[in-house]
Amino acid sequence: MSQLITSIEGTETGHHVALALALLAAVLHACFGALQKGRHDPWLSRASIDGCYGLMAAPVALLVVPWPAPQMWPIFATAIVIQTCYKLLQASAYQRGAYTVVYPVVRGTAPLFAVIGATIFFAEHFTMGQWAGVALLVSGIFGLALYNLRHVDVGRETLVPALGLAVATGAFVALYTTYDAYGIRTAADPFTFLAWFFMFDGIFMPLYTRRRWAALPSSDLLPLLRRGVVGGLVAFASFGSIMMATRLDKVGEAAVLRETSTVFAALIGWLFLRETVGPRRTLLMALIATGAVVVELAG
Repeated sequence: MSQLITSIEGTETGHHVALALALLAAVLHACFGALQKGRHDPWLSRASIDGCYGLMAAPVALLVVPWPAPQMWPIFATAIVIQTCYKLLQASAYQRGAYTVVYPVVRGTAPLFAVIGATIFFAEHFTMGQWAGVALLVSGIFGLALYNLRHVDVGRETLVPALGLAVATGAFVALYTTYDAYGIRTAADPFTFLAWFFMFDGIFMPLYTRRRWAALPSSDLLPLLRRGVVGGLVAFASFGSIMMATRLDKVGEAAVLRETSTVFAALIGWLFLRETVGPRRTLLMALIATGAVVVELAG
């Protein structure tokens, strides 16, 4: 599989595979966000997911894939620090704001920063049409933020900090997308990077939330563990898909296409979390997704 991935890097086939992987990551990431935001404490939900995927990745990292080359260790260390900051910001945002408020701003802000990062670090360049798509996307983001500031009633006292945390989280999404793209491109085997990354990344949140676990009612333990296993599998597929997409094709385009997840997030929030979306917010979320599509078509 690693040889197949390597053989199509930078080719037309690689471009189409990257497109499919980025869209798959969009669907899965919306599901992942809903799993973290569900009825349980978002800190414990994230800790359960992280702990489960860390345990599942460990035997693969230690026994299946090739071990990392020496130059990968500082890359892993930096990647985990970035990922940890992102998680702390995201959990704080979900704690203060509704899923359909926080998620679109996080996922919509991220590609703008990711495009800038890809331009600086990977010398990628967007056409005028693609920048127009980015402008549509950003317009949808700020339109959604303004609408929420004016109309959302539930949790309104924490809405402004929730939106601020959402923007900061989006910046860290772009940072980890760009840096991890560098990491997976540096690794000789992409699956080595993914397996070891997940194993290391599964350590922090369970330790950080240990006091919350101690206070958890025993009746909630099994549901949280089930959520952790499902979320871990979704995380493998979601993060793995977007990282493979960034190795096969342009980082900026992959990051932008993933943000069509806002449409799926709206559907999940409405269908499963019973959050009111409404026609105006749906339209603004669709505008974000349209911007992402324009970026791809104009490329």
